[in-house]
Amino acid sequence: MPSKKMLDALNSHMKEEFYSGYFYLSMASYFETENLPGFATWFKAQAREELEHALKFFAYLNEVGGHAALQAISAPPTSFKSPQEVFQLGLDHEKKVTAAIWKLMAQAKKEEDYATEIFLQWFVKEQVEEEASFTEALHKVELGGDGRGILVLDHEFGKRGAG
Repeated sequence: MPSKKMLDALNSHMKEEFYSGYFYLSMASYFETENLPGFATWFKAQAREELEHALKFFAYLNEVGGHAALQAISAPPTSFKSPQEVFQLGLDHEKKVTAAIWKLMAQAKKEEDYATEIFLQWFVKEQVEEEASFTEALHKVELGGDGRGILVLDHEFGKRGAG
């Protein structure tokens, strides 16, 4: 069984994964109010993915004899200036999540907690994909600008939820 320190760190990170889901739902709401349903769909899919990540932590904590202790989640921002800002905030957030996963991995290695280390390896790979996805999306949105290009991108991004 992981140490109490490790279990506490995993519980804390589970909370952050739940927050990520809230964060991306807030972004989806912004896009819905801006009449950009494709981007809203993209962020709803992102939110579902983050909630799945949280549930992986939930299951792991209980499986290894710990306890998935749900904690209060802070409210995410609810207003944004532009699609570019939203995607930049998303990329910045994913970089913070990556740093947190690496910190958990370092702690697991230090404690010789091999089971937790193996569990976290999936998240290390996932964060590479998350950062790449947001980097690509941000680049497209920056190129799309504020005019017709953003409408074309909105349609393209909406395909994520359909597939």
